[in-house]
Amino acid sequence: MYTKAVSGCFDAVFYYLMSPRARELYKYPTASGVELLHAAQWLAIFGDGHSKVPGMKGYTGVLPDGEAVHYVDKKRWFWLLSVTYPLQVFIPLWLHSATGNELWFVLPFVINFVLLPLLDALIGEDENNPPEAVLMQLEQDRYYRYLTWMTVPLHFIALVACAVYAGTQSLSWWAFVLLALLTGLISGLAINTAHELGHKNSRIEKWLARLTLAVPAYGHFTVEHNRGHHLTVSTPEDCASARMGESIYWFAMREIPGAFRRGWQLERERLASRNLPLWHYSNPILQSYAVSALLTVLLLAWAGWLTIPFLLLHHAAAYWQLTSANYIEHYGLLRQKSDNGRYERCAPQHSWNSNHVLSNLVLFHLERHSDHHANPLRRYQSLRHSEDLPSLPNGYLGMYMLAWVPPLWFKVMDPRLMALPHVDGDLDRVNIDPRARPSIFLRWGRDKMAEPTVTNLPGI
Repeated sequence: MYTKAVSGCFDAVFYYLMSPRARELYKYPTASGVELLHAAQWLAIFGDGHSKVPGMKGYTGVLPDGEAVHYVDKKRWFWLLSVTYPLQVFIPLWLHSATGNELWFVLPFVINFVLLPLLDALIGEDENNPPEAVLMQLEQDRYYRYLTWMTVPLHFIALVACAVYAGTQSLSWWAFVLLALLTGLISGLAINTAHELGHKNSRIEKWLARLTLAVPAYGHFTVEHNRGHHLTVSTPEDCASARMGESIYWFAMREIPGAFRRGWQLERERLASRNLPLWHYSNPILQSYAVSALLTVLLLAWAGWLTIPFLLLHHAAAYWQLTSANYIEHYGLLRQKSDNGRYERCAPQHSWNSNHVLSNLVLFHLERHSDHHANPLRRYQSLRHSEDLPSLPNGYLGMYMLAWVPPLWFKVMDPRLMALPHVDGDLDRVNIDPRARPSIFLRWGRDKMAEPTVTNLPGI
C-alpha cells in the first residue's frame, strides 16, 4: 500500500514537471518502434529544453518483438542523497558550536538507526526495474558515475572536519567518543562508495576506490572483495559470508582478520606471478595505506595527539559497519557443489536482497545485493529486482540493529532462511556454523540428525 502511494506521488510530481508534448507520450509508455524512436530524437523527458528540471532524461530501447519502450529513472535526482549523506556530520558540529549542548552528537544516531529504518518500513519497497532494452544506455550515462566521483572528497572532508573539531574543542569524554563513532559510521559509507567504484574497469575509478579506502584505513578491501569474496561468496570457505547460527560477534572475529589476511595473500600471489615483491609500489593495498598514513600525519599536525584515539575509534566503527553489512548480506545462504566438486555459479538467490526505497537511495543501491553478485560489473543505477529472492524485512541500518541482538536476529531470520524456495527446510542447503550445528539440527532437522544425538549434546 505504502509503495503504491509513494509511487503515485512520484508519478504526479514528475508528470507535472514534464513538457506538454512529453505528457502526451508519457500516457503511452510504449509505441511502435518507428514512432517512439523518431520521437526520442527530441524527447528526453526532463531534458527536452522545456522541462523545469534540466538533465532528467529518458532512455529509448527496442524490445525483442520490435516494440520500443521509453524509460525514465524517477530516482535520478534522488541519488544525490548518496552523495550528500556523509555531510550529515556537520549537523551536530554546527548545533554544538551554536549551543554548547553535547547531546546534539546523539542526533545522527537517531536519524540513522531510528528515523531511517522507520521511514523504510513506512515507505516500503520499490521493485521497479529498468527494462533490459535500455540497460546499456543507462550504464553509459555519465551522470551516475560522476555522482560516485563527487562523493570521494566529501568523505575526506567529513573525516578531517570531525577529527579537527574533536582535537581542538573542549569536549567531554563521552561526546568525544560519540563524535568518533559517528565519523566512523559515515566512513563506513566510504567503504560502500569504494565498493561501487572498485568494481569498475575504469582506471580512474579504481584509483578513486583506493583513495576512498584511505579514509577508514581499509586499503585491502577492493583486492579481498573482488578477488576473494566474490569468488567464494555463500560458501563455508568465505570469511565474509555469515553462517546460520553464527552471531555477528563471532562472525566479526572471523571476518575482519580473515579479510585482511586474504587480501594480502591474493595480492602477494598476483605480484609473485609477475616476479615482483609484495612491497612493490604497484601494490594497490600499499598505495591506499600510504594515503591513510599521510592523512594521519596531517591530522596529527593539525589537531594534536587526540587524533590517535579519535582515529582508533573511527576505524573500529567503520570496520564494524562493513562487518554488519557483510553479516546480513549472505547469512546462512549456501551455493551447492556440482558433481565435479566445484561450487555452482553465484546466482541472485545467494544474497539477501532489499528494495527499501530510502536506504537504497543513501547507499548507491547496495541493498539490491542479489543482482550485484550475479552481475558484479553492473552499475548501481542499473541493478534489477527479480522474483523469489531472499528478502530482508527492512533496510540495512534496521537490519544492523537486529543483528546486534543475536537472539532477535535468529528469531526473525532463521525461519525466513529455512522458508526460502531453494532451501525448503533442507539443512543441506544452508551454510551452518559448526558451533551451532547441534542446536540447529535439534530445532530444524532432528529427523535428519545422526550425530550428535540428543543424549550427547553439551549440558545434557
